[in-house]
Amino acid sequence: MSERQQKKNIIEMHNISKTFGGVHALNNVSLNVQEAEIHALVGENGAGKSTLMKILSGAYQKDKGEIIVNGERFNSNSLIESHKAGVGVIYQDFALAPDLTVMENIFINRLNLGKSFINWKKLNKEATKVINKIGFEINPKLKVEDLSVAYQQIVEIAKVLSEDIKVLVLDEPTAVLSPYETNQLFKVLNNLKKQGTSIIYISHRLDEIFELSDRITILRDGKVVNEVETKDTTVDSVISWMIGKSVNAMFPKRDSVIGEPIMAVNNICNGNSAHNISFEVHKGEILGISGLVGAGKTETARAIFGADKGIKGEVIIKGKKQKIKNPFDAIKAGIGYLPESRKEHGVILENSLKINTTMAALSKVSNKFGWIKRKAEKKMVNELIELLSIRTSGLENLATNLSGGNQQKVSLSKWLFAENDVIILDEPTRGVDVNAKTEIYNIINDLTEKGISFVLISSEIEEVIGMSDRIIVLNKGEIAGELKREEVTKEKLVNLSVGLK
Repeated sequence: MSERQQKKNIIEMHNISKTFGGVHALNNVSLNVQEAEIHALVGENGAGKSTLMKILSGAYQKDKGEIIVNGERFNSNSLIESHKAGVGVIYQDFALAPDLTVMENIFINRLNLGKSFINWKKLNKEATKVINKIGFEINPKLKVEDLSVAYQQIVEIAKVLSEDIKVLVLDEPTAVLSPYETNQLFKVLNNLKKQGTSIIYISHRLDEIFELSDRITILRDGKVVNEVETKDTTVDSVISWMIGKSVNAMFPKRDSVIGEPIMAVNNICNGNSAHNISFEVHKGEILGISGLVGAGKTETARAIFGADKGIKGEVIIKGKKQKIKNPFDAIKAGIGYLPESRKEHGVILENSLKINTTMAALSKVSNKFGWIKRKAEKKMVNELIELLSIRTSGLENLATNLSGGNQQKVSLSKWLFAENDVIILDEPTRGVDVNAKTEIYNIINDLTEKGISFVLISSEIEEVIGMSDRIIVLNKGEIAGELKREEVTKEKLVNLSVGLK
C-alpha cells in the first residue's frame, strides 16, 4: 500500500448539491482531502469551486449531501464553527476592516489574547511573528487601508494562520502577488504541509497548481469531471477537462505593426514609490511592466493617469506635453486606465453595463444641452458588447451580475468608448479563468492591430512574456532594465526584479 493510500481523509464531502434560483451551482459534488496534502480545486468561473468552499466554511448551507471533518459528521452554520473544527478559508474578496491596523485585523476576534485587557505590545509582537512566518515584513501598526492589495492579501493569510487550523482553504491567494512573493508563499504552504496541515488550493494559474499540488479535482458546470494525481497529468489535459475542449495556445499570435512613439513618460515620480521613471510606448505596441510587489508598478500607472497628488515629471502624447493633474485630464489626453481592483475602481457594480461603458465620455452621446441621445447610446454600447464578446442579458444588466472576466471586459469597454490612444492595464486577468484570459488576450491583440497601444502591468510572469513586445522591469521604484521580446527569459525578469543584472 502506497503512502498516499495509507493517509486518512481529513475532509470528506459527499454528493453536495446547491441551487440558487433553480440553477444548480453544485450537482452531487464529492471531494476528499487527505491529511498533509495540497489538493487543488480548479475550474472556470462559475464551475462551483467557491460555492463548495463556502459550504465547507458555513457561509452557505448545502441543499443535500454530507460533510465529514476528521472522521466526524460536520454541519457548520458559521465561520466561527468552522474555525473551531480547524477549517480556515481565505476568499478572493477580503474580509478586512480597512480602518483598523494590521494587528487588530489579524486578532480581530481575540484582541486581548485570552487576558482581561489588551496588551498592545504583545499583540504587536504576535502579529509580527505570524507575518514573518509567512515570509513577509509588514508593520503591524499600519492601517489596512494604507496597504497595497497584495499586502492586504498577506494580512488575510496571517489572520487565518494565527488560529489552530488543520485545513487551510485558499481561493486565488496569489492573484496579486509577483513570482517572488508567490515563491515565498509556496515555501510557507509546503512547510505547513510538512507539519500536517491539509491545504485546498484554488487557482486559475495552472503553473502554480502543477508546482504545488499533490492531487487535482476539476469542476465544470457544478459537477466533478475528474480527480487526478498531479504527477500523472498535464496542463493541456486539465484545461481540456475544465472547458470541455482543447486549447492550442494561451497567448495568441499578433500581427500588429508597431509604429511611431505615441506616449512618452519622462522622470515620473510618485512620492517614495516611483523615482524618475521614463519610457516610450509606440503605436500598436504592448509595453510590459514587471517587478515585485512594492516595486512601484501600480504607483507609476496612477501617476501617469493623475490619480494621486504631488506627482512630478511629464507625460507627452503624440509629441505634445500634457498637463495631467487628475484622471479627467488623462482621459482628455487620450489615456485610459484599468486598475488592479476592478470591483473597487474598475466598474461600479450596482450600475448597468451601459452606464459603466459610457461614463468616461458622456459627451459622445449627449447633445449641447447635456441630454443623453438614447438611440445613439444604445447603438454604441451594443457594438462594444459584440466587439468584446461580453456575455450579458443586455446593456441594462448590472455589472455585479457578470462574471469576473466579463466585468473586466466592461471596464475595458469604457476606454474603447472614450477612444483612448493608450490604455494602461493593471493586472487585466486577475482572478479570471483560462478561457476568459484567452478571450481578453485576443481582444488586446485585435485592438493593437487597430493602432491602440497598451501598457501591461502584471504579476504573472508568463503573461508579461507572452503578451509584451518590450518589457521594463522595476525594482524599488526605479527601472532596473529593459528587455525586447526576442531576448526576454523568465530568469532575466526575475533577476532584474530582485536587483541582479
